Amino acid sequence: MKPLITPTEALRLAFRSSERLPLDTLTEADLVTAEERYLKPCLGGELLAAIRAGSYPTLLSDYLATPLALYARVVALPRTALHTSPIGHLAPKSDCGTAADEGSLRSLQRGLRREANTLLRRATSHLDGAAADYPEYTPDENLFMRCTTDGGFVQIR
Repeated sequence: MKPLITPTEALRLAFRSSERLPLDTLTEADLVTAEERYLKPCLGGELLAAIRAGSYPTLLSDYLATPLALYARVVALPRTALHTSPIGHLAPKSDCGTAADEGSLRSLQRGLRREANTLLRRATSHLDGAAADYPEYTPDENLFMRCTTDGGFVQIR
């Protein structure tokens, strides 16, 4: 299954240009995993299938590409934090710096997920406001339409 955006586009959206990562840092599997884990519960399978088929390119480019890329980075982060070699798993180390500790990686993952969630909420708010334009969208299936706790606050949408 082809993802909604390419790994190259996801790298451009989810990482800074100064990070200079190899093109295979994010894979198609990372993107499809992110779609299934994060987008599908909010958009529904029918709308996701329609977007995958080429419908609603503006929705994809303006609302969904960036959160998808950020979610793919979250998915790939545990794999990219370590390098696997014939002698085992290695943490990167250089004379210019040290590898991030586990707490820093968790903090990065939380921050990325929070940013992506905010952008996905923006997308679902757009969908809710223009539901007639997206007949495949079922607001009742949107995961964000349930009670959540964000930032220590109970939110009922």
